[in-house]
Amino acid sequence: MKASGSSGWKGPVKFRMPTAENLVPIRLDIQFEGQRYKDAFTWNPSDPDNEIVLFARRTVKDLKLPPAFFTQISQSIQSQLADFRAYEGQDMYTGEKIIPIKLDLRVNQTLIKDQFLWDLNNFESDPEEFARTLCKDLGVEDPEVGPAVAFAIREQLYEIAVQSVSSARESRLSKKSRRGSDYGSASKASGLSMDLVKLFSFKSSVVRKRKDLDIYEPMVDLLTNEEVDALEAREERHAR
Repeated sequence: MKASGSSGWKGPVKFRMPTAENLVPIRLDIQFEGQRYKDAFTWNPSDPDNEIVLFARRTVKDLKLPPAFFTQISQSIQSQLADFRAYEGQDMYTGEKIIPIKLDLRVNQTLIKDQFLWDLNNFESDPEEFARTLCKDLGVEDPEVGPAVAFAIREQLYEIAVQSVSSARESRLSKKSRRGSDYGSASKASGLSMDLVKLFSFKSSVVRKRKDLDIYEPMVDLLTNEEVDALEAREERHAR
């Protein structure tokens, strides 16, 4: 399975999600007065902030949540967007980066585990399209699985992009001090991706190469109602 071709970035670029659409992964988990609201979705950081207020108000109304949830939902989204925007304008180093993406998700009764390689240097990549293709190939019928897979990919890409800002900053400091080398200032993430490039020796935007990476075989399992109830009970205990 392949993504679209690499855009060919070699040096630092300004921080953004390393995907075609610059969407921020937002995760909410709010508890109040015995009720809990969990959700995960993406948000365009260029959208006006009043959209957050409208979203929070509509969510509270549609789900019949206590009024206090309005403030908590709004503040959580604003805080996560502020974290993302704090990196905007800063350099992030992409270079030749092939990174591992891991999936270990339960969506309703579907359990999906997989791992594959992703070209961080491909700014034309589309996690949503990849997730749709993956679910089709695996015969996954639940329509909620695809968005959950895409979100999990975006969360990991976001984390690596933030680490790439640190890599670019460390690289600049290293050059100024004249003590670093071309590879000495890389973070753990960039070091891992550099090792992967050396190991597999390819520059294309290959996401999966099963003939070389048999251990990356995906796994999908449908759980029974009893298994789902047991997992949810365990998750609830951990949440407390």
